[in-house]
Amino acid sequence: MVKQERAVRTRNHLISVAAAEFDRNGYDGTSLSRLSRSADISIGAVTFHFSAKGELASAVENAGRSATRRVVEGVTARGGPALDTLSALVLALGRLVETDVAVRAAARLTQERAGAGPEWCCCWLPEVRELLEQAAAQGQLDPEVDPRPVALLTAHLVGGVVARARRGRVERPDEVTGELGELWWLVRRSIAAAPPEAGDGVGRSGNA
Repeated sequence: MVKQERAVRTRNHLISVAAAEFDRNGYDGTSLSRLSRSADISIGAVTFHFSAKGELASAVENAGRSATRRVVEGVTARGGPALDTLSALVLALGRLVETDVAVRAAARLTQERAGAGPEWCCCWLPEVRELLEQAAAQGQLDPEVDPRPVALLTAHLVGGVVARARRGRVERPDEVTGELGELWWLVRRSIAAAPPEAGDGVGRSGNA
């Protein structure tokens, strides 16, 4: 039992160190020997748990995807108006990207290892599209707004957060998430349906 627990701790430590290395240096810029030094673990111990760099990269991707799915499921389970849920999801994703190196590494690795596994955006982009469609159906979007390019814009915003957080040099906690919040406020303002004018009642048909 003790050996098994030690093995689990070593494996988790390797995944954590690898996430930081992959996030910073990318797949091609990271080697098992470099990981061995960073983790302060012999190369033999590294290859005991992961026989190849690709296996370790897949483990990091899985960790990042799992963390992302937990956040997505937690936000969408709350219910409420679709546009409000979407706003909460976008900001939660930004906060996750800013604080979780495995998530940033997963985002980078799925670009650099195309075809090696599900893309990181597949963990959250379908929900973004669905929430936008719901918001349109519920009359929360301006009638002239097409949900599809808004979903694409959201993907670019989140991708920008990944790049911004990776560069670092932030001056305060949640700085990147705060920037995303300001940008998303502009997006939401431009896509949301205009509020009913005073005296309009429930709809513009005159029916209360």
